[in-house]
Formats: sequence, structure tokens, C-alpha cells
Amino acid sequence: MSHSAAASLNESAPILSQRNQRGNIIRLTLAQALAGANSIVVYATGAIVGNVIAPDKSLATLPISIFVVGMAACIIPMGILARRYGRRAAFLAGAGCGVLVGLLAALAVVLGSFWLFCLGTFFGGAYAAVVLSFRFAAADGVEPKMRARALSFVMGGGVAAGVIGPQLVTYTMNLWQPYMFAVTFLVQAAVAALSAVVLMGVRLPNLTPKKEAGGRPLSAIISQPRFITAVICGTVSYLLMNFIMTAAPLAMQMCGHPIETANLGMQWHVIAMFLPSFFTGRLISRFRAGPVVFVGLVLIGLSAAIGLAGIDVAHFWLTLILLGLGWNFSFVGASALVLECHRPEEGARVQSFNDFIVFGIMAVGSFASGSLLDSHGWSMVLWVSFAPLLMAIAALGVAALLRPAPVVNTL
Repeated sequence: MSHSAAASLNESAPILSQRNQRGNIIRLTLAQALAGANSIVVYATGAIVGNVIAPDKSLATLPISIFVVGMAACIIPMGILARRYGRRAAFLAGAGCGVLVGLLAALAVVLGSFWLFCLGTFFGGAYAAVVLSFRFAAADGVEPKMRARALSFVMGGGVAAGVIGPQLVTYTMNLWQPYMFAVTFLVQAAVAALSAVVLMGVRLPNLTPKKEAGGRPLSAIISQPRFITAVICGTVSYLLMNFIMTAAPLAMQMCGHPIETANLGMQWHVIAMFLPSFFTGRLISRFRAGPVVFVGLVLIGLSAAIGLAGIDVAHFWLTLILLGLGWNFSFVGASALVLECHRPEEGARVQSFNDFIVFGIMAVGSFASGSLLDSHGWSMVLWVSFAPLLMAIAALGVAALLRPAPVVNTL
């Protein structure tokens, strides 16, 4: 398909008023910050709570792995809900899961029930699965040339999440002794309820049933080389970010660094993940998504190389910061590539299918990271990361040689 023909199809997508576009982006960015804080609470407390109430200490990190499994398991059901009843219905269902995880986790801490806590983190994963769609929803009803910027800007809400989440834990974890983190989870539930209020004001274009039924078969869409490249790069970037990030705090502790040092490194990692989002979209608009993804993958490789160079605090911190930057460039770029592969009426199912693959594979990495660190050490975790990284770079190279049309059919 020629560039002009593709552009003509893009322009057929419904465009919202400038006021509604701005309102949606602001609300989705704020919701991203609030919902992201909920996820950070689970990551910050899951292993600690698990270590206290698990029947076996080897199960301490299971709640976090269950959280990732919940993401993968609920992405497609939430996509179906969005396709049938609109994105806002899925948003509110996700926020309901966010309230539920807080209430269940608080109850689990009070009762000392490990499996109830795991059930709570599963619902936390369902909430996170909905939050993943915020970035794509930001592009609904926006002019084609501005969609990558809208997607990127909403992800920038994660910067606030990187500040809100750790502070929420710090100031509430000891408020109800001896039930550490019980108040934290109750506040988490309140934050999820607040995000629901924010999301109720989102106004997105509705597709008619006729248009929804007119989309191409999913098999035809996902067989496009550009979509395959987007999935590979998005999967590898998120897999490696989670793989290295999960192991880093424990590796720092094993190397004799204090927990406070690891927490500070993680906070800067989260900020590095989301701060570039305020300009990543502009870079994609200027240089296209492929080169931005390539730079992100190179940064992830550089972060692993620095980690292999030493075990000082500076090595760990720089590894985590570059890992966050690399993830932002590669994952936002890969998400922009997905937008180039489908028509408006195909968006919900294509996007949910993409995220299902990304987070289904990431769930495997979540289980593998801790055991690999325990059995072979921090260096092996970093060395293993180069294999999928090279695969993603190779996929980008093949896509460039095939020279697909620059834009197919975006939201």
C-alpha cells in the first residue's frame, strides 16, 4: 500500500474535538500515574509480605509472579470488554479490580493468608492489564500525525507513579501494627477508586457494530512483518526490563549493599522508564519508530554491559537507569509500530493480542529471573539477556530490508 493511500485510510478514523483530545490525554495521564502507583506498591511489598506469611520461604516472590500472570491472563478478556462496551467500561472494570486487590491484600495481611494475598495480586495484574491500554486509548480520536505523541505523553504519567508509589509505602506501612502494609493496601484501594473517578470523564469515539464487524481477520493482521517486528521488540524490551529489574535489588543485597541503596536505585529506574515519554513521541514523529526502537535496544544492551563491569553501587544504579531509558525508547517505539498495523475498528483486538503475547512471555521471565540469580549469580542474569536482545535487533534489520509501507492503518 502506498503512503498516500494509507494516509487516506488513516484520515477516515473519527477525530475528536481539540477540547476532548486534550481532556482525554490529561485524564489518561493522571490515571496512568495513579494506577502505576498501585503496581509499584505490589512490586515494593509483594516479596516482603510473601516472605513473612508464605508457608515456604521459597514462595516469597510468588505473589509478584502471580501479578504478572494476572496481567497476561486478563489482557484479552479486557480487550473483549472494551470492544463490546467501549474502552471506558474496561477502564472502570480495571479500576474495580484495583480496589479489590487493595482490600484483599489488606485482609490477607491481617489474617496471615498467603493464598488470599496471591489472589489479591492476581486482581492487581488484571488492573495493570487495563492500564496497559491507556497508551493506545490516548491515540483514539487524535490526528494521525499526533498519535505517537499522545501515546508517549500518557506513558509519562509513570514519572508521577515512580514518586507516589514509594512514598505511599513509606508513609503508611507501619500505621497499623503489627499488620505491616495493611494500611498501605487500604490506601492503594482508595487510589484505585480515585482513578475510576478520573476515568469516568474520558470521552472516546465509539465505533458502530457495522464498523467493528468489518475488520480484517486477526490472522491477516498479525502476519504482517511490521506487526511481527513490533511484537518481538515490545516483548524483548519488557521481558529484559522485568528480568533485570527483578534480580537487581536482591543482587545488590547479595553484594553487601543496604536495602535503602537498592530502593533509591529502583526509584531512579522507574523515573528513567517514564520521564523520556514526554519527548519520545516527538522523536518517533521525526525519525520514525524503527530507529527509536533500535536506540532503546542498544541502551538495554549497554546497561547489561555496565552491570557486568562491576558490582559497586554506581554500576547497579547506572545499569538500572540505562535499563529504564532503553525500555522507554524500545517499548514506546514498538507500541507506535503496532498502531501502524491496524485499522480503527481492529484496534482493541489487535492491541490486546499484542499485549497478551508481550506479558505472557514476560510472566515466564518473571519466574526465571530469581531462580537464575540464585543458582548462577548476577553476571549470568546479564549474560542471558543478550540473546533475546540480539534477536530483536535482527528482527528490526529484517524489517528494514523488507521495506514495508511506512504506514499501514493506524488508529
